[in-house]
Amino acid sequence: MKRAEKKTVLVLCTGNSCRSQMAEVILNQALGEHVRALSAGTRPQPKVADGALTALDMAGYPTAGLYPKDVTAVMHEPIDLVVTVCDHARESCPVFPGIVPSIHLPFHDPHGEPLERFIAVRDDIRTRLVPAVKAALGL
Repeated sequence: MKRAEKKTVLVLCTGNSCRSQMAEVILNQALGEHVRALSAGTRPQPKVADGALTALDMAGYPTAGLYPKDVTAVMHEPIDLVVTVCDHARESCPVFPGIVPSIHLPFHDPHGEPLERFIAVRDDIRTRLVPAVKAALGL
């Protein structure tokens, strides 16, 4: 499949420092043949959470180049699906040009918790989000 034919999925969270970053990486690895995942935040944090990076590294996912982005940085992208992974992002989700389908799939926020909680969230994202995105895009 050519890159131009890939569907673009935007994973939106508040801080874009943990859940949405993990979701971006996991979706790109699991569905990369069909999907180009991006992530952004409504109020991005200064850096990606160390626990999120460690949890991804431990599972063999690439983490180079990850950084929190404001949703305005991706507004020019042709988005095929918006996925909100926290309630605040769902409530403050910007309006995208045209009709963009969206799904809401909240995940626990492990900030300030032990590494085991980041690993649990990583695995929950892999278990629930990948099939939800496949179903939403008809893959």
